[in-house]
Amino acid sequence: MDLYADLSALLGDGIVSRQPEILRENSGDKWFASHLPDVVVRPTTNKQVSQLLRFANEHKIPVTPRGSGYGYVGGCVPERGGIALSMAGMNRIKEIAVADGVAVVEPGVITSHIQDAVKAHRLFYPPDPASLKNSSIGGNIATNAGGPRCLKYGVTRHYVLGLEVVLANGSIVRVGGRTHKNKTGFDLVGLFVGSEGMLGVVTEVTLRLLPLPPARGSISASFRSIEGAAAAVQRVLEHGFLPSALEIADRFTLEAARQHLLHRIIPEGEAHLLIDLDGQEDSVRSEIDALSGLVGSLGALTLETALGEEACEKLWDLRREFSESLKATGLTKLNQDVTVPRGKLVDLVRFAAGLQEKYGFPVACFGHAGDGNIHVNVMVANPAEAIEKMDQALDDLFGYVIEANGAITGEHGIGLAKKRWWPKAVSAENLALHQAVKHALDPNGILNPGKFL
Repeated sequence: MDLYADLSALLGDGIVSRQPEILRENSGDKWFASHLPDVVVRPTTNKQVSQLLRFANEHKIPVTPRGSGYGYVGGCVPERGGIALSMAGMNRIKEIAVADGVAVVEPGVITSHIQDAVKAHRLFYPPDPASLKNSSIGGNIATNAGGPRCLKYGVTRHYVLGLEVVLANGSIVRVGGRTHKNKTGFDLVGLFVGSEGMLGVVTEVTLRLLPLPPARGSISASFRSIEGAAAAVQRVLEHGFLPSALEIADRFTLEAARQHLLHRIIPEGEAHLLIDLDGQEDSVRSEIDALSGLVGSLGALTLETALGEEACEKLWDLRREFSESLKATGLTKLNQDVTVPRGKLVDLVRFAAGLQEKYGFPVACFGHAGDGNIHVNVMVANPAEAIEKMDQALDDLFGYVIEANGAITGEHGIGLAKKRWWPKAVSAENLALHQAVKHALDPNGILNPGKFL
């Protein structure tokens, strides 16, 4: 079989490529693993996706769907070769319906483009993954992406009302709908959101939108220790506040920022807490005043407040540079997006500090403290020379998280990176249920093979 010739004849000119640079561009994501596909297909219609999958299913050819390639776990690596199905060409915002509070988009639309487009209509799409300026909505759906605003607003799943999905056999099915409430049958939308491209290929998305909050405020505070900052998170919530975001960072993360961002003023102390609020202007001003007093009483070393989008973004610039600052240390960053029950947040950061003492790797913790989703970054100088010790450290980390009734991934997915720990993270019965669903929808196993199923 000449896969390139057969697909070109089926789908038309310009849809299929085997150029070496195109194959390389579609061989991996932001994780270190990669594998070249045999061809790359970039469709522009659901009919082309349907034709492709019908052909691939008949001939049992692997198909790996992909968005922008900004994942962190190797989820879109075409591990078995075959076809890399790039959805980047299906990138239209088809409709913004103000009266209905919905947007209808294709999977290749960049997340921030959706946010900007609906903002012009005074509407709000809350999910805000760190990669929002680069990641596509299809990729966000594949991993059920989150972000800092999850505390108040929830994750991607909470904003997907309806999907058009092409199944492995080429069938086109619509699940969910356009209404903000819908209990017609099983929650099939929830089945596909977070399925990491293994159950079907999304070709259209109906998103739930909210009214745009007219005001925003932020509080930046520093503490003597990460434990003090983590304890402050609990106190804020116990006092009845529900910020849109509650972000935390430890000493190593702040030190890396101080070295990398020489032109910026980094707060003193060994931990950082960033709080974001939104709503009506009077209520935001009132909450900033009350929260500033509370955080100050909890031992904050420094305290800075901001009101309005521009002023708040200046405080958030530091948070958004943490990842790049850690990369600038020259160490390899093993970014783990673990989640623990919020009451165990202090225990998690203490455990991470213990990993550093036990294995000698610096450990940088920062992330979404409000919902217990912390990025525990094991920083390694020479990964090739420390594979065994790295694996032991990660075994300890994931073992702790599982024992604490947490989750080994909060927003990045399993992909290839966490495949080793997947069987430990779920029961045998849970695993069997996953396999049954996979077999029912993809009996020939053509969709994103080589991953955790």
